[in-house]
Amino acid sequence: MTMLKLFGIIFFCGLLSPSQEILSGLSCAVSPGAMQKVLSDAILQNGLLQQHLQGLVLPNIMGEGGLLNSPTSITGLHLVQVRLPKLSVVLLPGIGIKLSIAAKLELSGNCLVGLLSELIDISVDVNITANIKCTNFESGTVQVVTEDCLCILGAIRIKLLSGLLSLSVNEVVLKQLTATLPALLCPVVDIVVNLVNIQLLGTLNAVIPVGTAGTIHYQLASLPFASGSFLGLDLDGAVKQVGGSIIPHDSSPSALPPLLDRLLVLGLRQSFLNAVLSLLVQIPPQTFTCTPEIFSSAGNLQKAIATLLPTGCSACRGTSPLSIRLTLSGSPLILLEYKRATVELSVLVQVFIRRSDGPILNVLLLKADLSLNVHVSIAGGRLVLGLSPGSTSLSLESSDVGISNISNLGPHCSSLLAETLVPLINGALGIGIPLPNVLGIPLIKVDIQI
Repeated sequence: MTMLKLFGIIFFCGLLSPSQEILSGLSCAVSPGAMQKVLSDAILQNGLLQQHLQGLVLPNIMGEGGLLNSPTSITGLHLVQVRLPKLSVVLLPGIGIKLSIAAKLELSGNCLVGLLSELIDISVDVNITANIKCTNFESGTVQVVTEDCLCILGAIRIKLLSGLLSLSVNEVVLKQLTATLPALLCPVVDIVVNLVNIQLLGTLNAVIPVGTAGTIHYQLASLPFASGSFLGLDLDGAVKQVGGSIIPHDSSPSALPPLLDRLLVLGLRQSFLNAVLSLLVQIPPQTFTCTPEIFSSAGNLQKAIATLLPTGCSACRGTSPLSIRLTLSGSPLILLEYKRATVELSVLVQVFIRRSDGPILNVLLLKADLSLNVHVSIAGGRLVLGLSPGSTSLSLESSDVGISNISNLGPHCSSLLAETLVPLINGALGIGIPLPNVLGIPLIKVDIQI
C-alpha cells in the first residue's frame, strides 16, 4: 500500500482503517444517525415544528350532498395538537438529505350537516418528505433550498359530538384534506428548515476566544456535500490577534475520508495549527544570571564556556557572572508526519558579561534550532499540544572574545533550553486550541491520528 502524504491532525469519535485518506484540513463528517438526532432535536424536541404549525388554519370544507345525504359545511378547522412526531433522514449523494416527518395532526372545527351543527374532531396521519440541499455558498454561509416536498395522508379518523357520522362527511373531509394539506404543510417545513439552518450554521460560524491572545473565527470553507454514508462539512478558521490583523494560512479545501458509522470526523490543517502557534507562543526575551542556584544546566554551561575563553581576555576573567538571554527567532512551526508531530523553532542564545566600566561584552551569540516532540490530546473541547525535548542543532553566530569552537556546548545548551524555555512554551500552549461545537455533537471518546 502506498502511504499518502499527510497534511494535518485528524481526531474522531471512532476508528478509521490505515488505508483511508487523511484529512487535509479542519473538516467534519456527520453520520446519518447523528444528523437525524441533530435535526430531530432542533425541529421536534425543541418544539419548532409545533410552534409554526400551531396557527395552521384550513379552508372551509363544503360538500354538496347527494340524493340521500345532506349538504355538509365544516368551518373554523384548525390545528389543535401535533402528536407522535417522528423524523428520519436519508443522505442523497451529491444532493443533500431527504427529510421525512411523520406525525398525527389533531384538527378541530364546526360541522353543519343539514340543520345539525356540532363540533368535529379530525385526526389525520401525515408523512411529509422533502429533499434539502445547500446552495449559494458565500463567506462561510449557505442557502438551504427545500425541493420536491410531498405530503401523503394516511388514516383519517373523524369524530362528531353526536357520534353520528354520515358517509358524505367522511368523503368530503378526505377529498378536501388531500387537496389542501400539502400546500399548507410544505411551506411550514421550508420555514422550519431555514430556521434550523441558521441555528446550525451558528455552531459552524463562530468566533471563539483563544485566552487573551486573540480569536479563531471558524466557518465553512465550502459547500456541504453528501455521500451515501455521511454529510461532509469542510471548516476553516481565521486566526486573529487581539487588536491586530489576521495571521494568514493556507485555506485550500479539504477532502474527507469515509465515515464508517462514526458520529463525527474533524481534522486540522498543518497551516492552521501554525497560525495558532504564532498566536499562542509569544514569549518575550528571557534574561537570567548563569548560576547553578538558578538553573543547574546554567552552571554546567558556564563551566563549559569557561574552558573556551582565551587566556588573553582580561575582561573575561572579571568577577561579574555570565548572563544569558534567550530570544525566539521567528515563529514556531509544527511539522506532521505519519504518527508523529514535531515543533521546530529557533532560539538566539546570547551569553554576555555586564561590565561596570562599559558596554556589555558578548561572549557568545548562538543559534539553537530545536525539534520538540508533540503530544496531542483533547480536553474540554480543546486541542492541547504538549511539547517535550527532542533534538537541538547549535551554530555560532558571533563572539566578541574570539571563541570559534562550540562543539562541546551542545548538550549543555540543550539542557538549558529544556529546563528554561520548554516549560514557558508549554505554559503558553496549555490553554489549548478551542474547537467549534459542530452541530452540538460533543467530542467524547476521541481517537487522534497524525
